[in-house]
Amino acid sequence: MTRAFLFPGQGSQAVGMGKALADAFTPAREVFEEVDDALSQKLSRIMWEGPESDLTLTENAQPAIMAASIAVLRVLEKEMGLSVAKHARLVMGHSLGEYTALCATGAFTLADTARLLKIRGQAMQSAVPVGEGAMSALIGAEIDTAEAVAKEAAAAGGVCVVANDNAPGQVVISGTKDAIDRAADIAKAKGVKRAIPLAVSAPFHCPLMQPAADRMAQALSEVTIRPLAVPVLANVTAAEAADPETVRRLLVEQVTGRVRWRESVLALRSLGVDTTVEFGGNKVLTGMVKRIDKELATISLDSPADLEAFGKAL
Repeated sequence: MTRAFLFPGQGSQAVGMGKALADAFTPAREVFEEVDDALSQKLSRIMWEGPESDLTLTENAQPAIMAASIAVLRVLEKEMGLSVAKHARLVMGHSLGEYTALCATGAFTLADTARLLKIRGQAMQSAVPVGEGAMSALIGAEIDTAEAVAKEAAAAGGVCVVANDNAPGQVVISGTKDAIDRAADIAKAKGVKRAIPLAVSAPFHCPLMQPAADRMAQALSEVTIRPLAVPVLANVTAAEAADPETVRRLLVEQVTGRVRWRESVLALRSLGVDTTVEFGGNKVLTGMVKRIDKELATISLDSPADLEAFGKAL
C-alpha cells in the first residue's frame, strides 16, 4: 500500500470539529492548545461551540480546518506509530490544505502554520471589497467547457477564471460579480446543468487576489521552510515539489492561481500511489477522489474509531 496523505480546504468546517478527538486523546488537545497560543485567540472554543458565523469567517476557518487535521495526524504519530516519512509517498492539500500538508511533512511548525493561515485568511478577505467579487460552481461542466464559459464572460468585461478544477463535472469559477453573473447564462447556453453561486466572502484563486498574494509573499519570506519529509503535490502545478524555495514561490502563486485538484489526483498512480488518506474534513476530498479515479483506494479519518482502526492497520 502506497499512500498519499490528503488535507481538506475551506468549506469542510463545522461547529464541533475536533472536539471528540480532544476529549479522547491528549496529543489532539495539545494541538488545539498550541494553535490557541500561537494566535492569542481561543480558536478551539469557536470550533467547538460556535457560533457558526464566527467559525465560517475565512480568518478563523482556515487555521481551524488545519488544526483539526493536524490533531488527527498527531494522535496517529504519538499514540499509534505513524511516520509521514515512512507511511506516505507524498502529501497534498486543497488550497489552505496545502499549508496543512506542509506542516504534516515538517516544512512548517504548527505555530507558524496557524499564524500564516490567519494572515492568509485576513489578506484574502480584505483583498476585494465585499460584494464586488463572487464565485460559482459549474455543476456538470467539464474543464474545457468551464474555461470557455470563463473566457466568454470575461470578454464582455470584468474578471472570470477557473479557480478550482475539483473533479469531473465540478469546476468553480471566480472573479468580479458582474462577470460571474454573466457566466451563469453563458454556462446554461453551453449545456451546463447548473451554476450555483457560492456563499464565500471573497473571489478566491483569481487575479483579484493579487493584494493577498503580495501579503503572503511578505509573510512567507519571514518564515523558515524546513526540508520536507516527503514531497508535496502542489496545487498550482499538479506536480511534486520538495525544495523549500520552490514551495515558498508556489504558495504565493497559489493565492491567485488555479487549484488543479483533478489533475493532482490523476497524477497519483503515475507516482506510485494506490491509496489516499484524508485527515479530517468530512470526506469532502475523498468524495472528489472517487469521482476522479475509481481505482484508488480511499480512507477517511475523522472519528476516534477511524483513528483506532487505521492505527491497527499500519
